[in-house]
Amino acid sequence: MPQPSAPDLPVARVAIDVPLSHLDQPFDYAVTADQHADAVPGARVRVRFSGRLCDGYILDRLAASDHDGSLAALHKVISPEPVLTHEIADLIRRVADHYAGTFADVMRLAVPPRHAATERAGRMDGQATAVDGRKVRSAITARQSGEGVDGHDGGPLHLYPTGPGYLEAVRTGGRPRAFWQVTPSIAEVGDWAAGLAQAASACADSGRGAVLVVPDQRDLDRLRRACAAVLGPAGFSVLVADAGPAARYRAFLAALRGDVRVVIGNRAAAYAPVRDLGLVGLWDDGDDLLSEQRTPYPHARDVLALRAAGTRCAVLFAAYGRTAEIEAWLERGWLRELAQDRAGVRHDAPRVKVSADSDLALARDPQARSARLPHEVFELIRAAVPQGPVLVQVPRSGYLVALVCSSCREPARCRFCGGPVRVPERAAPADSAVASCAWCGRPQTDWECPICGSHRTRAPIVGAARTAEELGRAFPGTAVQQSAGGKAAATVPDTAGIVVATPGAEPQAEGGYAGAVLLDTSLLLLRPDLRAAEEALRRWLNAVALVRGGADGGSVIAVGESSGRALQALVRVDPGGFAARELAERAEARFPPAVTMVFVEGRPAALAEFQALAELPAGAELLGPTELPSTGPGSGETELARLTLRAAVADGTVLARAVKAVAGIRSARKSEGALRIRVDPIATG
Repeated sequence: MPQPSAPDLPVARVAIDVPLSHLDQPFDYAVTADQHADAVPGARVRVRFSGRLCDGYILDRLAASDHDGSLAALHKVISPEPVLTHEIADLIRRVADHYAGTFADVMRLAVPPRHAATERAGRMDGQATAVDGRKVRSAITARQSGEGVDGHDGGPLHLYPTGPGYLEAVRTGGRPRAFWQVTPSIAEVGDWAAGLAQAASACADSGRGAVLVVPDQRDLDRLRRACAAVLGPAGFSVLVADAGPAARYRAFLAALRGDVRVVIGNRAAAYAPVRDLGLVGLWDDGDDLLSEQRTPYPHARDVLALRAAGTRCAVLFAAYGRTAEIEAWLERGWLRELAQDRAGVRHDAPRVKVSADSDLALARDPQARSARLPHEVFELIRAAVPQGPVLVQVPRSGYLVALVCSSCREPARCRFCGGPVRVPERAAPADSAVASCAWCGRPQTDWECPICGSHRTRAPIVGAARTAEELGRAFPGTAVQQSAGGKAAATVPDTAGIVVATPGAEPQAEGGYAGAVLLDTSLLLLRPDLRAAEEALRRWLNAVALVRGGADGGSVIAVGESSGRALQALVRVDPGGFAARELAERAEARFPPAVTMVFVEGRPAALAEFQALAELPAGAELLGPTELPSTGPGSGETELARLTLRAAVADGTVLARAVKAVAGIRSARKSEGALRIRVDPIATG
């Protein structure tokens, strides 16, 4: 039997799945003659490292190694499928360096676990013939000959002044980068899913691929329907992390092998190995679901931006609101705004007002500024219900979310563990027998205020369930439906009724809501977080977008302080002006994205070692350490602290490199006490 010949490139450079900072580099291994055919760049392998077997990926094949001495051979080639392309490997390295993380940590986010049966099954049924994209493009061309969302003369983007030019640039192989300021409207002008599908269609028509990312399953279902209408059911694949091992790996392989040109999904799809990438798209970058909860905590917006910079592809980020990060890119010129003029916004968006915003309104209802449900709310509901459903947005789910003493307003706390007391189900506010602790669940019988000795309570925070009950009593002949948390409805019929929903759980109404009420706006604005106002405006605009346009009689009323900046921006439907002022204030206070900020959290001894080792760039600031109080049942003394580092955006890469260098030194020393490192964290509280 003839022996296999020696490989021409006998060295494999391998990225090993070892998330230790001081080992964040590739290692060289020898390729034996019988491994030569399968050991292709991107293949999964198993190697012996530090006395144990570890998984890894071949990054490249080399003629010689920089390492002096003999090399250990690859233990095994797990699969010859090249699942880690050069483009994705470069993206992983960029993301890891940006977030002061390791290649291995990001690699786990980018490449799904292998599903051997799916891999052996070959290409997806019915899609193998679409490898070169000719069938997909011919179907798109056929649809473009008529009217429709994907035609040259139709679709949401054609309703915006610069939309047709953007699409034409993408269709002809260009690389425009835009932020689409979607007008909040139930009409076609506000159909973001159809617009993203339209852009993906133009990109596929140029022979290139596209990646579209959305925050959650509801958005994904909407985008899936839009893409099916534009690209056909075989023209795209859906890649989500929680789809199951087989389904996720099948969608991953479809993009890797070129079976589809367009991939849609949640934040896991940002790393989809689409061939000839021409467009990356993202919906609603302000949604915190787009921020990864595993180290190094990358945000899908930044991952796609890094990918676009590396591959020089087109960009289309879209939202009803606008984050300070997007505004910063717009002001730097990295993105261009794609938006309607003010006259178009006023025509297509619903009419929005704030309760008690004039002397006349106060004269009619003197208690309007202190009442939770002022008279204007009942007027709007009474006028809108005959025309269709009315949406009522309530920030909190539950019944009576918190209780305080009715005499001195001291918060009611559990006498066993000190947790907050609430009424989770329907009950009278003063009936302490039904109140229970939110932490330990024990009933609070015979509760007594430790300050004044009163036994009576009141509820300063009312949840969606109690609101629905109150509205049901006020409108006895009207159906009241709830949508919150795990019981969120997908759609509601175009019939008279009231829908009480929490933010993010608002169901779509057929034909749009006739009106909407935004209650307890102060609860969203008073959250102890840097992004509280930005997030509140985003949630309100998402609700406004479900209401019929002003020309069709749609109206929205927000209950809150009319002088508040976020509410004023809501009334004007001006997220751009709000974001510009927000960014200016953050620059003055030196908060992201005007600066690069890094949180380093851990035990005080570990932070002291970090401070001693850190070599920060000139001009960088080190603040702290500050204590992080423990919360929740059984919390004791504070054991964690935080160091805050910040530097100019231009020095952000140097700062991240310095932080990672310290993590590498501590890792090599095997120092005690883990550190949590977050670069430009979403939550700053």
